[in-house]
Amino acid sequence: MSSGPVGVAVVGAGVISKQYLSTLSGFPDVRVLAVADLDVTRARAAARAHDVPLAGDLATVLAEPAVELVVNLTVPAAHVEVARAALRAGKHVYSEKPIALLPAEAGKLLEEAAERGLLIGGAPDTFLGAGLQSALRTVGAGHIGAPVAASTAVCSLGPEGWHPDPAFFYQPGAGPLFDLGPYHLTALVALFGGVERVAASVRRAREDRVSGAGPAAGRSFPVAVPTHVSALLDFASGPAATSVFSWDSAHPHIHFEVIGTEGTLALPDPNTFRGPLRLRPNGAAEWTGLPVRGRTDGRGLGVVDLARAIRTGERPRASGALALHVLQTMAAVPESAARGEFTRVATQVVPPAPLPAEWDPTAATL
Repeated sequence: MSSGPVGVAVVGAGVISKQYLSTLSGFPDVRVLAVADLDVTRARAAARAHDVPLAGDLATVLAEPAVELVVNLTVPAAHVEVARAALRAGKHVYSEKPIALLPAEAGKLLEEAAERGLLIGGAPDTFLGAGLQSALRTVGAGHIGAPVAASTAVCSLGPEGWHPDPAFFYQPGAGPLFDLGPYHLTALVALFGGVERVAASVRRAREDRVSGAGPAAGRSFPVAVPTHVSALLDFASGPAATSVFSWDSAHPHIHFEVIGTEGTLALPDPNTFRGPLRLRPNGAAEWTGLPVRGRTDGRGLGVVDLARAIRTGERPRASGALALHVLQTMAAVPESAARGEFTRVATQVVPPAPLPAEWDPTAATL
């Protein structure tokens, strides 16, 4: 088995790549060797900004023998194509969410990776941050008793007010469910295990939206996905959750609570890596702040976890199996809404073990 830092290529030099390139440079267990993009000029600019030695198109970086792991930050519609090319070049893959547009496509990717002896991991990795990991340990320690239910919501008027190119957010594979749902659903699966069945209702407030920022400001684009989603999730372990994902609300807010037999835990925004974390035991008049323990270093924690799994042979926490289950759960939402009844989720998943409080992505281990 190899040793030393895992060589990484970042594919896709868009907005999110800046966060990954910045944080990955601080993790000694990975070494970013290459950046690729359809726009090679953009790839070269990103590489220069972060002192990455190689830049070019996908074929160029996949041909680099020292690259072992591809971090796939392309648009959702390209995730499968890029991941498949990486696997066939003998590279492990970490994909931004969703891992694929369709569960069947994701399932085939995982099968191909297993046949080739390669690993697939997937975003979001926010559940590996100190905030949600502290929440997992709090629930596991019994501080709210037995978990009964959860309530989550993320609501706003959508990303077109700030994103320079928002049209893709309203195409298949995105929308509030596929863009924001993975954060909430991954956190819920980490807490409760696999989702067994889903009931849902969906709406679309407008057929078109208008860009409000950047070069496309004032330009209209079509909306091809639901923009308000309400879902009821039944977990195989017993708890239930209600989740709302909306880009139709003039009241921006994020809510995440877990209810137990002995109290309620208020969790941080699952699209962040930090706290706060608050506990309200049954009968208490006020919330009590809880300590948030662990390292919080931003997007890329899942890449480090996967790199360590590549070297040690252990199971990655932000795994392809977890990403597939979350995708299957999201796919069940519009199916349930169309059928007007509960829809079962095809496969189950073992929830990832909580990280030790002392886990440190900035300490070299390989």
